[in-house]
Amino acid sequence: MTSLPLTYSPEVAAARASGAPLVALESTIITHGMPFPQNVETARAVEAEVRAHGAVPATIAIMDGQIHIGLTDAELDRLGQASHVAKLSRADLAACLATGGMGATTVAATMICAHLAGIKVFATGGIGGVHRGAESSFDVSADLMELAATPVTVVAAGAKAILDLPKTLEVLETQGVPVIAFGQDDFPAFWSRRSGLRAPLRMDRAEDIAAAHRMRGLLGLPGGQLVANPIPPEAEIPLAEITPVIEAALAEAAAQGIAAKAVTPFLLDRMFQLTSGRSLTSNIALVLNNARLGAAIAGHLA
Repeated sequence: MTSLPLTYSPEVAAARASGAPLVALESTIITHGMPFPQNVETARAVEAEVRAHGAVPATIAIMDGQIHIGLTDAELDRLGQASHVAKLSRADLAACLATGGMGATTVAATMICAHLAGIKVFATGGIGGVHRGAESSFDVSADLMELAATPVTVVAAGAKAILDLPKTLEVLETQGVPVIAFGQDDFPAFWSRRSGLRAPLRMDRAEDIAAAHRMRGLLGLPGGQLVANPIPPEAEIPLAEITPVIEAALAEAAAQGIAAKAVTPFLLDRMFQLTSGRSLTSNIALVLNNARLGAAIAGHLA
């Protein structure tokens, strides 16, 4: 192979040619987050939100031995209806490409692919992190190490609240990853605006986040930035309300021996059931909110 296996959608190719701002979007939310057709409808809504705020969306997925940077309507439908789609991170991205498989990109894999395509900003829901009980299971998401290695600014509603948030922040600090709370001092907890943990950094303007991204590049510092963008107030489930639900879902996962990559999809599905769908409604709202901020940051970097 003499060139990178990158395929650009017509919309993304045109944006690259004109220098328009681009925002990367992951694909595991499509394949492992919700059923068809709601998954595709949500993906299109997130893409539309990016466009409405002045940037071009680039949903990333692996199909037919190629990294697709941006998906056409037909490709998005195909991905949304496919079964047995691999959930890809740094460890298995190359193998899926080499064997011609179909894969959806996690935060880590999306960061890698975005960087290969020259995209500086990535909007997602929440990052992975240190799982509860990691002191015995060693279950720590590759997302954290990717943030330390790959120069992409990631906009998320913090880390998923099913995780051990204090340990997640400790690992990010050890890895030298800037954690920037947007518009507040508290680190957000995905469905909830506040975790009770103070974020290491705070910024109130998208242009400041873009300037910090640029400065890291000038200084030669490796890795990206985590921008922790709190869920809109009208969509949040307060921490006191969501915590008992999380504890119940975690107890079920432990009782059933759910482990490794299966943990997060299982927990999110149980959260959906235990909250009568409210957790998914909140999830969609926070992803749209992150798409808006991602587009603003990308606009300042373009």
